[in-house]
Amino acid sequence: MTRLRGTWTAAAVTLLLLSACARTTASGAVGDAAAPAASSNPPAKPGDALVLRVEHYGGFVGTNLRAGRIPDVSVYADGRIITQGPQIAVYPGPALPNLVVLQTTPERVTELTRKALDAGVRTGGELGRPGVADATTTRITMATGDAKYAVDAYALGEAQSQDPALTPEQNAARSKLAAFVKELTQLPTATGMPQAQHYAASSIAVLASPFVKPGNDLPQQPGPQAWPGPALPGDYLNEGVKQGCITVTGAEAQTVLTAAQKANTNTPWVSGEQQWRVTFRPLLPDETGCNALRTRQ
Repeated sequence: MTRLRGTWTAAAVTLLLLSACARTTASGAVGDAAAPAASSNPPAKPGDALVLRVEHYGGFVGTNLRAGRIPDVSVYADGRIITQGPQIAVYPGPALPNLVVLQTTPERVTELTRKALDAGVRTGGELGRPGVADATTTRITMATGDAKYAVDAYALGEAQSQDPALTPEQNAARSKLAAFVKELTQLPTATGMPQAQHYAASSIAVLASPFVKPGNDLPQQPGPQAWPGPALPGDYLNEGVKQGCITVTGAEAQTVLTAAQKANTNTPWVSGEQQWRVTFRPLLPDETGCNALRTRQ
């Protein structure tokens, strides 16, 4: 697949023209943008800069599953679009998620940021809380130059189009936002888009928690497998949940991936004379390690 890494600059220049030092909060209020945190990691490639992302958090999901969630769609400055590909409808499912990448043009990325602004991602607004229980919250993030904006909308896909718990203005704002999210998440199937390719992550976050044997009424489970990577569980993302995380890169990541390809989500992995349930989370270009997953809990 051809990657247009050398042509991302045109989009970045246009994005800088759109930028301003503000951030939209979950309530729609605009405040000063926070300064970027210092990092010991090597600087990311310019094309790895995140421009747009749609993801979900919260909802009726087990706490130990939240950190491993994968964003619905991520759009980068060099035109890459990373999303989840088709998933095999079997239980237990494959251990590795099916991530795919497509390539669009920097001009299309610029167009999408303008649509995000029109949809209210920059200015936000009071989106209210519809009368839906246990729903997820949709977060739309947009980064332009040195500014970053994020709008959170609870039950954006689950609520009625004219929810009686919301004002007409809130319903209208949510409708615009939902239409943009739909367009962004359907980009992989849009007319004129190239065929998706497998996303080969260079780093993997491994989330580990003590293994609990599934119920006896479930299909036959796989036997224990020797863990081929660094000792589990790693540092806890959440002390209360007892879910550890380690990051593997380079040749070590390839060894772990090779073993994971023969496993499923119920495979018990043996490390330090203990069995662990492992979630494999390929890291995206803008994610540098386990810390990137803390905010998705």
